[in-house]
Amino acid sequence: MGACCSIGVHKFEGFMMNFEDDEKGSEVENEDYIKNGDCEARLQGSSKFVSMFTKQGRKGINQDAMTVWQNFTGEKDMFFCGVFDGHGPLGHKVARHVRDILPSKLSSSYKHSQTNGFNGSDDTDEENKNNNDNGNCHNPFLSSWKATLIKSFKEMDEDLSAESTIDSFCSGTTAVALLKQGDHLVTANLGDSRAVLCTRGNNNKLVSVQLTVDLKPNLELEAERIKKCEGRVFAMDEEPDVFRVWMPDEDCPGLAMARAFGDFCLKDFGLISTPEISYRKLTNRDEFVVLATDGVRKT
Repeated sequence: MGACCSIGVHKFEGFMMNFEDDEKGSEVENEDYIKNGDCEARLQGSSKFVSMFTKQGRKGINQDAMTVWQNFTGEKDMFFCGVFDGHGPLGHKVARHVRDILPSKLSSSYKHSQTNGFNGSDDTDEENKNNNDNGNCHNPFLSSWKATLIKSFKEMDEDLSAESTIDSFCSGTTAVALLKQGDHLVTANLGDSRAVLCTRGNNNKLVSVQLTVDLKPNLELEAERIKKCEGRVFAMDEEPDVFRVWMPDEDCPGLAMARAFGDFCLKDFGLISTPEISYRKLTNRDEFVVLATDGVRKT
């Protein structure tokens, strides 16, 4: 199974998703929209500049979730997109819970930081210092969002651990999120879902650029952290190319990623919910971005 969300990026001025016009000619029901003040969110379907699609695979229930927010944080040209790939017995509930709660947390935290003049640019936390900002550490847009993303992801995981209606001890979800305003693009990645940019290269041909790194347990820094926390990383004989995270004394749960929301059975053994954050300044050669779960590229 897989889910993907694509959003156009090359029209910086007047970049709007016309939900009202789209809704008139769409079969999508009203419950697929959320309105919070000036913000509007889409949970499925498409509009003039956004397309969302998910398909159930052969493993059982579809555990993917996604959302797109227009006028995010109340700013007219701010967009938030997120794709979440659940795993484990209740992964579908975890993914949908994060989809429904994380955007509001981000928005509230961002507004609070702007009001108090805090941008978090001096953050030197060990888990965050390896984030890929491509030398843009003094970029105001990145600075204003980086600390907000890290803080909100941490709070989201804490809330999930306290959520009595969802047992996320052995269930969790990935998250790949995008924030766009004007020609600024910030991505936050947790797990192995991907953000891929379609741009125009030589001879005006379309070229794909992967904006995120699959945070697998066998990556050097990820494996180092997990082993330092007494977690184990190895691949099973029947899947020699799939490295997984295991508890110190038990061959479970075998999680195939190094970062995720939930999965609290591994949180003491190196699994973290800190996103890897990257920035890109868009140009008129950039066409659109696709956010997708790993099920899309495996099919």
